[in-house]
Amino acid sequence: MTEQNRSGFVTFVGRPNVGKSTLTNALVGEKIAITSEKPQTTRRAIRGIVNRPDGQLVIVDTPGIHKPRTLLGERLNNLVEQVLGDVDVIGFCVPATEKVGPGDRRIAASLDGYSRAKKVAIVTKTDAASPEEITERLLEVDALREDWAAVVPLSALTRDQLGVLSDEILALLPLGPALYPEGITTDESQEDRIAEMIREAALEGVRDELPHSIAVMIDEVSARPDSDLTDVHAQIVVERDSQKAIIIGHKGKRLRDVGARARVGIEELLGTRVFLGLHVKVAKEWQRDPKQLGRLGF
Repeated sequence: MTEQNRSGFVTFVGRPNVGKSTLTNALVGEKIAITSEKPQTTRRAIRGIVNRPDGQLVIVDTPGIHKPRTLLGERLNNLVEQVLGDVDVIGFCVPATEKVGPGDRRIAASLDGYSRAKKVAIVTKTDAASPEEITERLLEVDALREDWAAVVPLSALTRDQLGVLSDEILALLPLGPALYPEGITTDESQEDRIAEMIREAALEGVRDELPHSIAVMIDEVSARPDSDLTDVHAQIVVERDSQKAIIIGHKGKRLRDVGARARVGIEELLGTRVFLGLHVKVAKEWQRDPKQLGRLGF
């Protein structure tokens, strides 16, 4: 990289489910953050690395900012606060398909507290909106703050305007060498990525109150001797016996479906065939219990 290269940290903020993780994955070019229609899917600060000839963007994917109802919710909001204080650019996301509301206005106003970061407004999900809706959203978002460095409409799904966004962000980053070696796309550990793939599979089709109660712990990832098979054993943790029954399903059918869905991504990640052993465990009210949160890595 030459002296004219730029590198730095960017994070995307917004209400839950505005497309932050999908945008992160699209910019990185591979899936590093799980996605779901369920709000508050992201629970950690996940770093995705975008390598370009003229610089390096390190994207920190954060949980959606929301009104916390549990200790877990408080810790996720605290995590977002921490990340926002450390990044060079904040991308504020609003979906083109929904009018700007009180939650968007609150988050946009809260960016006053992060004066060192440049701010970019992003209107997401343009593939699902009409030209009139996109125009209306751009005007609404532009009016939220006077210090936007750029306002960019895009679709992570069709990749429309993705290059425009990365150009705009890169131009706002400080001059400097790459922060990560070339070829690395995330600093997430293999075990964390496997746990997230299992949680993503478990989230599919569950009722609204259940997603927040699901966590995953990896017990073992080990290659079988004299075989191309890798053994992965994990626990899906829920808060109540009734939730355990939902995850397992009638005669274990739902748990087998979860395993089959998760195995596809895990095999791709590990590059081997995988035997996936899943067990469901109840940890009463773990979202409110500091000890249980610690054991689950929060």
